[in-house]
Amino acid sequence: MACLHDHDCADHNCSSDWSLFKHIDLSKVSALNEAVRGSVKSVFKPWEQRLNTSEGHLESNEGDPELIVFIPFTADVKIKSIAIVGGADGTSPAKMRAFINRDGIDFSDAQSMQPVQEWDLAENLQGVLEYQTRYSRFQSVGNITLHFPDNFGGDTTQIHYIGLKGEATQLKRDVVANIVYEVVPNPSDHKTRAEGGGGLSHVE
Repeated sequence: MACLHDHDCADHNCSSDWSLFKHIDLSKVSALNEAVRGSVKSVFKPWEQRLNTSEGHLESNEGDPELIVFIPFTADVKIKSIAIVGGADGTSPAKMRAFINRDGIDFSDAQSMQPVQEWDLAENLQGVLEYQTRYSRFQSVGNITLHFPDNFGGDTTQIHYIGLKGEATQLKRDVVANIVYEVVPNPSDHKTRAEGGGGLSHVE
């Protein structure tokens, strides 16, 4: 199901407050079949800049419209919706398939595996559409892989913007790692006195 932006976005959770852009681990984002290596990073930007194409775009290799985009997060997130702004002249992706918490998916995997959800896309050149997820399936997402198998007839597939809406559900992993609990006491931290030679100790 797609959301058409003909309403007040602030009242419909469409504002930048719900953007997951700040939780994307951009240094680890990658794509398969991109014509220009690393160009996939240019499609992730704040919601307000979704139509800004000055930083470039993601494009598939000539004659092969299929793309896979891997998106890891710095915290576990819940994903409410996904927005895709594609290219003109038939180069927009026509279908999107999503896989959750799976690393290293290639084109063979994507074709044989069952996605968590898939959508038929419309040409969204003005960035006014976003596609709702089956929200209960998009909880505790550490990474998401998006597969774009086809377009609207162009020789390549172009993507200018990928936007994810939702909320973070967990502290960053480095913060969690600093929280230490003493599950098993260290005997050297306590004075003990052996009683009766039976091997039992008493903590004073």
